[in-house]
Amino acid sequence: MNGSEIYHRLIGLIEERTLKPGDRLREADLAETFGVSRTPIREGLKRLEAQGLAVHEPNRGMVVPTLDHNQINEVYFMREVLEGTAAGLAAKHASKPEIEILQDLVVADRQRIADKDSLVRSNREFHRRLCLASHNRYLVDQIEHLRLSLILMAGTTLDTPERRETAVEEHAAIVNAIADGNPDTAEAAARLHIAHAHKTRLQQI
Repeated sequence: MNGSEIYHRLIGLIEERTLKPGDRLREADLAETFGVSRTPIREGLKRLEAQGLAVHEPNRGMVVPTLDHNQINEVYFMREVLEGTAAGLAAKHASKPEIEILQDLVVADRQRIADKDSLVRSNREFHRRLCLASHNRYLVDQIEHLRLSLILMAGTTLDTPERRETAVEEHAAIVNAIADGNPDTAEAAARLHIAHAHKTRLQQI
């Protein structure tokens, strides 16, 4: 197992909350867990640190960071800007198959309202597909970096059936604007969607 594989395994452990904010990332313990030497562990941790998913704390060493209130606000502010831009670009550049995939996700998600875990997975796929439809690789990279920051936050903004239903209809509004080729409406709809997610997140703190 190399450093890249360790990096992705660590992200998975953070995402599933096996590793939580505040947990120490000891090289020796991780090497034993994964059955490898410290070299790939060190490489994986270095990459994790570069993504902001590990930090050095005095007298504790490397730990999974905890996002404070201001950092959460900053993440959602940037999501609103970047994903709004992605939706606007998608309205200009998305292909017919890309639009159909987004439409199919919305249709399927309306049947997933009661199944939180399934909808959470589909929600990630919707946002990934939306960003790819922008046809701007640099924008996609920046949004992916922000997505990684979200895994440091506990829970999901889709915890309640009411928010799940509203979120799916917000997705529908974004897709309709993209299908209509209306970049301003698509951007506004995406920004509103992220703003509502931000409000929900703050209510959970």
